[in-house]
Amino acid sequence: MTTSTLPTRPLGGTGMDITRLGFGSWAVAGSGWRFGWGATDDAESVSAIRYAVACGVNWIDTAAVYGLGHSEQLVGKAVADLPEADRPYLFTKCGLVWDPKDPQAAPRRHMRPASVRRELEDSLRRLNVGHIDLYQVHWPDTGAPIGTAGSGAGEVSPDATPLEEYWQVMADLKAEGKVRAIGLSNHSAAQLAAAEEIAHVDVIQPPFSAINRSAAPEVAWAHAHGTGVIAYSPLQSGLLTGTFSARRVAGLPADDWRASHPDFTTGLAANLRLVEALRPVAERHGATVPEVAIAWVLAWPGITGAIVGARKPGQVDGWIEAGSVALSPADLDDVAAAIEVSGAGSGPVRP
Repeated sequence: MTTSTLPTRPLGGTGMDITRLGFGSWAVAGSGWRFGWGATDDAESVSAIRYAVACGVNWIDTAAVYGLGHSEQLVGKAVADLPEADRPYLFTKCGLVWDPKDPQAAPRRHMRPASVRRELEDSLRRLNVGHIDLYQVHWPDTGAPIGTAGSGAGEVSPDATPLEEYWQVMADLKAEGKVRAIGLSNHSAAQLAAAEEIAHVDVIQPPFSAINRSAAPEVAWAHAHGTGVIAYSPLQSGLLTGTFSARRVAGLPADDWRASHPDFTTGLAANLRLVEALRPVAERHGATVPEVAIAWVLAWPGITGAIVGARKPGQVDGWIEAGSVALSPADLDDVAAAIEVSGAGSGPVRP
């Protein structure tokens, strides 16, 4: 792994120093499954990944479920020709299992030990690597399809695998050398504490943005326990790029999951007001709106890096310098005021 020219931070105690921005590969996964972003061009997707790496990004976040394996295949293709020393760290996730006969069905949360091991082998094959740098549990196992009734953390079916059981399996995979570090995504602070009793939580991956600030307790827990934090959706699935309008949202294709999400429907007006309030802060720094939105996430104590997606190489240019934008106390005050006035999202408004 070569030294990046972008700012880096130690990822907890994993021994990996990561750039403050990582490439997120959910959006490149294409359509044809329940949580797709609409049609994509695979060649452009691969070019976007390679361009981000060429710009200095030294880690890629993906998941088995993204495109039902397609994202991992694209990531594997994008890095295959790179010399070993120039390859980025590869992070992926397990625990969302789909029905290949019904790709539009909601993937089911499933963390049975045999299933986890099978998923790992499939991910290694698709990525064409000998080990995973960071292997993460995508969601707590509730025994229900994601995004459906019964899938919440408080509603657990008898078929669900207990956290203690599936976290032990993750720890075993690390001990066996199949993965370098293990993490938990979308788990509550109480669940993180329970997992820590079994094996150290190397990394957490919560959603975090100026709109969705609800994971502040989990970030604080990680900060106190020497656990790395890679935040996902710092641009709230594109809303904080400054390129959305009510008209553009209305034109989203039916196979783009965002078209029916509350952030893009009932909450759209408040979210767009927040975007407009970020523009003066961006102008002061000679930065883009998405760079300021990401810099705000990175200003939170304990957050190591942020996952940012792109489907075309040119989109990377809009956020690549976010890790170098240092927001002043006055900037943070202005963003806090903008959040309060806009009414966007929920959670604390200032680091």
